[in-house]
Amino acid sequence: MRTLNLGILAHVDAGKTSLTERLLYAAGVIDEIGSVDDGSTRTDSLALERQRGITIKSAVVSFVVGDVAVNLIDTPGHPDFIAEVERVLSVLDGAVLVVSAVEGVQPQTRVLMRTLRRLSIPTLVFVNKIDRRGAHDDEVLAAVTAKLTPGAVAMGSVRQLGGPAAAFTPYGADDPAFGSRLVDLLAAHDDALLAAFVADETRISYPRLRESLAAQTRRARVHPVYFGSAITGAGTGELMAGITELLPAAEGDTQAPLSGTVFKIERGAAGEKIAYARLFSGAVRTRERLRFGRAGAAAARDTGDGGTQEGEAAEVSEVSEVSEGKVTAISVFDRGAAVRSSAVGAGQIGMLWGLGDIRVGDALGAPRANGPDGPGGQHFSPPTLETVVVPRRPDDRGALHLALTQLAEQDPLIGLRQDERRQELSVSLYGEVQKEVIQATLADEFGVDVTFRETTTLCVERPVGTGAAVEVIDKDANPFLATVGLRIQPAPAGSGVEFRREVELGSMPYSFMKAVEETVHETLRQGVHGWQVIDCVVTLTHSGYWARQSHAHAVFDKSMSSTSGDFRHLTPLVLMTALLRAGTVVHEPMHHFRLDIPADTFGTLLPVLARLRAIPRTPRPEGGAYVLEGVVPAARVHELEMSLPTLTHGEGVLETAFDHYEPVVGAVPERPRTDHNPLHRKEYLVRVQRRVGVGRAD
Repeated sequence: MRTLNLGILAHVDAGKTSLTERLLYAAGVIDEIGSVDDGSTRTDSLALERQRGITIKSAVVSFVVGDVAVNLIDTPGHPDFIAEVERVLSVLDGAVLVVSAVEGVQPQTRVLMRTLRRLSIPTLVFVNKIDRRGAHDDEVLAAVTAKLTPGAVAMGSVRQLGGPAAAFTPYGADDPAFGSRLVDLLAAHDDALLAAFVADETRISYPRLRESLAAQTRRARVHPVYFGSAITGAGTGELMAGITELLPAAEGDTQAPLSGTVFKIERGAAGEKIAYARLFSGAVRTRERLRFGRAGAAAARDTGDGGTQEGEAAEVSEVSEVSEGKVTAISVFDRGAAVRSSAVGAGQIGMLWGLGDIRVGDALGAPRANGPDGPGGQHFSPPTLETVVVPRRPDDRGALHLALTQLAEQDPLIGLRQDERRQELSVSLYGEVQKEVIQATLADEFGVDVTFRETTTLCVERPVGTGAAVEVIDKDANPFLATVGLRIQPAPAGSGVEFRREVELGSMPYSFMKAVEETVHETLRQGVHGWQVIDCVVTLTHSGYWARQSHAHAVFDKSMSSTSGDFRHLTPLVLMTALLRAGTVVHEPMHHFRLDIPADTFGTLLPVLARLRAIPRTPRPEGGAYVLEGVVPAARVHELEMSLPTLTHGEGVLETAFDHYEPVVGAVPERPRTDHNPLHRKEYLVRVQRRVGVGRAD
């Protein structure tokens, strides 16, 4: 039986969870359709999801259609939970994008479709709610074509639109107009079809058109559009047929080397960690010892004393930060439920128990180059907001830290950050709704009542010049048995942090090299002004160590032998010196905005945009409205959202997304520094400040 891993995506309230229920019902998995309003749906299992009527966490269910086993993943629709959607995209074979026939194409719909097209994920569009008053078909189809994809093609027509008897009638071989539209659309990417059409258009058979339609849908060049209603079931049978005919089944060889990715972490009833993983090749079996970790440079086997033994070759794998664990249990998805299995193979999604150190985004075996566990894995913008979480009861500080740590396991982008000196915990956010959900989750699941400080913007630092520093072992009061020299220099925007070496890899044990590289990335979480440093190249220019030594007839002596700890302590000191010499500029996040506003409100809106430091481009008319695009500081987006209904008589539509970083205008915001390594950071920064004469060392 073939397997298809299918994502259901939509703007919030477009009806994707209701569609999931309808598909499960039609496949015979459930006997009664659940209601989002009543909190009885299969995929919204969290108490908070049932209370609020929105999807917060992705959920996996399965059903069978013909010879295809479908693993259906229901995703959140609210933009504050876009990180959950991002993790799901990496495991999909295809997707259904749900659009409301009443509200039409909405801001989040456009964000999702842009990403689906960029990743070439085969996608069907389902226009839901055709039974609702105010529903449109032709207008929505035109908006899908204009705003989402020029490759849209309607697969049928709607009768009795806007009422409970609304129905979807699929086009077939006896509809020449549909055949003509297919030829026009498909011939642009099918030279053989074009040649056949030019030779004799009457000889192109309908099966030949369907074959080309399926092939181009699987290449994400064409996006078939279905209409229907998840509530009445109209059009859902045709959609299910389209899913099995037009979307590609999972591929993979169970005998090939293991390759997979972890896209979700949750805790079981006993607090045990459960990892949801999609396998692209190979297989995982119970009682098997599994290696997993982040993609990147190689990893070395440590000897236990902080270094590798002299003359011993380091064992190198394809992922860094390698961990290992024994798989104690496996579940796979079968006809709506997760059932225990002895193994999970290529193409399948499995739940794995026993891997205590596993994290979201970890690669199982060899990471994929285009996956989230490989280079360039992030598909959506990073969080741009931050807030401090404060327990109402001071005695709950420890419980709060534990609870937020577990939430960070499930969503690494919340960026848990601890300020040791101020005894404060901060989290990163996409929006205010996410803050409310975190607050409710902490209260309901962990019994910790919290409040939040005012939300602030997450800035970043970029180096403006080149700086270098070196500390030599046993010289200049260097307290560590290590030599480290580092140079930092700017890199192109969006390139992240790159670590390079000018020293030979074999010049010292690999674990020491790895300690330097890992500590560089950790240290750059806070720069001169306390913000994360991005877009730079850090080069290891000098290295040195003292080999394993001991006094006569004695055991290994750490006081006269270098360890990884020496390099982990020294690297931040050298790097901060180099960074202070290079200098940094603080940048704030900027959002691209698109405003659809009535023409008569344009003059009223412009002064408000100027006050918010927005930079609009030249507006363009669309019908009786104006479309205005530009950029605005992320810190002012919420204010713009709040003022828009009043300024536009409730008719304005705002779409925003992170675009880029720009240097801060005016006073440079300082971020309270945390002491990642309290043994030396504060004392050394004072020393660095005296030596370099710039920067701050609080």
